[in-house]
Amino acid sequence: MTETLIAPELPRVDGMRHRMLDLPGLRMHVAEAGTGEPVLLLHGFPQHWWEWRDVAPRLAERHRVICPDLRGAGWTDAPRRGYSRRNLTSDLVALLDALGIDRVRLLSHDVGSILAFALCMEHPDRVVSHVALSVPPPVSTVSASMIPAMRHLWFQEALAMPGLGPRLLGSRRARLPRYLFSHFTASPLDPAAIEVFIRPLRQREIARAGSATCRHLVLPELGRLMTGRYRRVGLRTPTLILFGTGETALTPDIVRASMRNVDAYADDIRLEFIDGPGHFLADEAPDEVAHGALRFFAEH
Repeated sequence: MTETLIAPELPRVDGMRHRMLDLPGLRMHVAEAGTGEPVLLLHGFPQHWWEWRDVAPRLAERHRVICPDLRGAGWTDAPRRGYSRRNLTSDLVALLDALGIDRVRLLSHDVGSILAFALCMEHPDRVVSHVALSVPPPVSTVSASMIPAMRHLWFQEALAMPGLGPRLLGSRRARLPRYLFSHFTASPLDPAAIEVFIRPLRQREIARAGSATCRHLVLPELGRLMTGRYRRVGLRTPTLILFGTGETALTPDIVRASMRNVDAYADDIRLEFIDGPGHFLADEAPDEVAHGALRFFAEH
């Protein structure tokens, strides 16, 4: 069942329409615009569909853009369970099936990129090409060169802790979410935009879901990367990786080192840097992201 979503607290983006889709075990909010070949935009943490507010309209000039709120984020349901890589990837497959889409292009960021890569590797027949922001591919090499980045990622374990994680995310002052939006950006984001992302976290179930995502997706993913699990599978989807040169944790030198041998495990992969921005590329450099994605999609 599909239901048009009209909510007073929903942020607006001109030209985008909203609806709720009933998927197996989940009611998902989706924002859409444009026509043509579909592009699925997967947001990062602790954000929601509105991350793409300045990118989606550009892509919608040539494509049908689909911006879902992932399980437990934004205006999608936040059940107590279902935050593993397998469950969250199944949500995306169910979404494509509900929309009647056989194959799709992907634009992803952060946690959304983890799931986008999972979709590429587990369902390669469903993906045409993929542009990932601020996340190395899963076939990267985890080595001592990444140790300097770990000191910036201490918050992941704190957020993953039951009880503590939801309190850190959903507190009235939202100090930890505000820290993420300041520490990992090269230039300050608009305080009003930060508030749009923080507001849903004040709902207990959304904060709980954010903690569960760190616990059941983010931390286990690091373990899989360290054991080289994905290098045994390989990446067949044409992929563009975009990073900002102002990235706080995964600096250009660290990213280049981690991707030094990816050609041995990926059929078609490219790394590019955008000069200036930090981790939140879609917020800090939307024009460059849109241009890079459109160029890559035209080629692949």
